[in-house]
Amino acid sequence: MIKKISLLALVALSLSACSDDFVMQNDPNAVNATDFFKTENDVLQAVNGVYQSLRSSNNIGENSGLYTDERSDDAGRNDNQSNAGEPFQFNDFSILPSNTYLKSHWLALYQTISRANQVISNIDKVTYTTAANRDIYNAEAKFLRALIYFHLVRKWGDVPLVIQQLNTTTDVKNSTFREKKEKVYDQIVADLKEAVNSNLPNHQSASDKGRVSKAAANALLGQVYLTMATTLDQANRGANLGNAKTYLLAAYNMKAFTSLKDIPYADVFDVAKKTTNPEIIFQIVSKQGDPTYSSSIAANNQAKGETLISLKPSSGVGGNVKADLVKEYESTDLRKDFSIKYANDATVKDWYITKFRDVSSAAGANGYGGNDWPLIRYADVILMLSEVSLYLGEEANAIMYLNQVRERAKLPTYEVSKLDPTYSQKFPTLKLAILHERRVELAFEHHRWFDLLRFFNATELVNYMKSKSQSDYGTAKVSNFGTKDYYFPIPFDEYKLDPVKMYQNAGY
Repeated sequence: MIKKISLLALVALSLSACSDDFVMQNDPNAVNATDFFKTENDVLQAVNGVYQSLRSSNNIGENSGLYTDERSDDAGRNDNQSNAGEPFQFNDFSILPSNTYLKSHWLALYQTISRANQVISNIDKVTYTTAANRDIYNAEAKFLRALIYFHLVRKWGDVPLVIQQLNTTTDVKNSTFREKKEKVYDQIVADLKEAVNSNLPNHQSASDKGRVSKAAANALLGQVYLTMATTLDQANRGANLGNAKTYLLAAYNMKAFTSLKDIPYADVFDVAKKTTNPEIIFQIVSKQGDPTYSSSIAANNQAKGETLISLKPSSGVGGNVKADLVKEYESTDLRKDFSIKYANDATVKDWYITKFRDVSSAAGANGYGGNDWPLIRYADVILMLSEVSLYLGEEANAIMYLNQVRERAKLPTYEVSKLDPTYSQKFPTLKLAILHERRVELAFEHHRWFDLLRFFNATELVNYMKSKSQSDYGTAKVSNFGTKDYYFPIPFDEYKLDPVKMYQNAGY
């Protein structure tokens, strides 16, 4: 029976707890959730377990680009054989409901939701040293639940909405149905509003980097409203844009720096400055040199014959970059040389990702890097404010925000750039200029696919993708892209549980 209820291991009534250092995980040998919560420290450990689950490559951690960047026109793979066959389906737009990587992603996201629900359902069972602590733990769990549902609803549309701990197989069965995406967004907004109005600090201290802050809650809620304005019923567009501006501005006004140009681009990704850099709003923390909790993004991205980003030798192509993105960088954009490089090995001649680096002796030849994974940073917030301003008809503000990001990249202002025939031909509208800036500023940070969904409806996105040159896209066939690809298919094992209530997305 339990095998059939694959809706995420929700029926597995166990908690994985963390030590006081929330990056480090200890297995309590599957303690039953109903018996686990006895002290405030138990709640803290359970919250830490929610954070820890984000790290997985099947979740939203640094190596989860298969579900975002490789779904877009930024990155991908040209090997469609052997073990690469199923991953290749993502970038080839030939993904099948039976794809095991897709199922693993679905399960990992719902595992995080399950852990968050365990905290929320049991948080009032214990006594707290201060009421503020209970409020903070609740805000963290609800933020993380909202974050994961935001991923789910953008990737699949209607999805099962579970907001309490499931204790029995009957509970799971009763929750195995797809809820309309509008209701999922309502829950995301409700959870994030609790976080915004909580006792969370505006920003976390260096020792608590990686935990949710009020700035992160405001930024994410602003992004949610922006996404609702551009992808849901347009009757609510104006109100959603107004709310997006309110919360993005709240996050923006919490910044602990004067101007973005004062923070060098390379510093944002410097492992030695990751706890002190004021641009990072929310990140997944790694522990340099640790075999389990280190970062592997630099080592994984390194191409054969290269030593720029990791001391770990590579035998493959590393983090492959599509020529379509390479050609989008403006010639004087300093972010290009920092983010990508051409590998000129005898067997690997291609562009690879260099944005995430750790060549320290601590990371060593094993590639146990110290890179934290940035989930939200201020350049993202600033460019979303530019986008919101554009949609609200506030073009001067839109350009002002856009120029903040361009100024740091040592590029001409938008007003000057649009007089350049090359720039104006590639980006003939302010909207496309903002989309371009997001692409090169946030490259490989898992934003591009979601930006495409927000900037274009399904039909527009098909036209946009099919306008690309196949020669700039690689082995994967951009011509395969169709309206069905706006969403992933529901994993087959989930669909077969109840083909009526777990109905398949169109085109699959």
